[in-house]
Amino acid sequence: MSEEFIPVGKISGIFGVKGWMKVFSFTEPRRNILAYSPLYISRKGEWVEAKISGGRAQGKGIVIGLVDITDPDQVLPLIGSELAITKKQLKPTAKDEFYWSELIGLEVINLRNEVLGQVKEILATGAHDVLLVQDKEHDVERLIPFVMGEIVEQVNLDDNVIRVNWELDY
Repeated sequence: MSEEFIPVGKISGIFGVKGWMKVFSFTEPRRNILAYSPLYISRKGEWVEAKISGGRAQGKGIVIGLVDITDPDQVLPLIGSELAITKKQLKPTAKDEFYWSELIGLEVINLRNEVLGQVKEILATGAHDVLLVQDKEHDVERLIPFVMGEIVEQVNLDDNVIRVNWELDY
């Protein structure tokens, strides 16, 4: 059984002389990436386990040290590699709370049972998150605010469907 990996960041550079690395975190807030251990590094299409030896917020970014990496030269080939966690490492969510990774790929249907497309991406806009929904049949992308109870009526992870109060021509 293969594990399901969820990207949580990317190695963006070298930090200091002890083999620490700069990391661009995909988590919200950014420092949440430090709560996960182990992390997994993408190496030649495989996920390789990496234990964190330390980490902290540094300016607007995150820096992390890994066990067994003690020299900046060891970091160089890792720059650009994604960091991930396993799905099992995620904390359970409350009712009407979802991880973004769970929503990507779900089909979006309006209250008239018209298919609006599939969730391609989720954008953080400040006020609320926005679903970028791709409708390949009509070659259109829709931006739908992710506002539970107002626009998003239901998220059904078992059926892979998000039901929204949204029309085809919005």
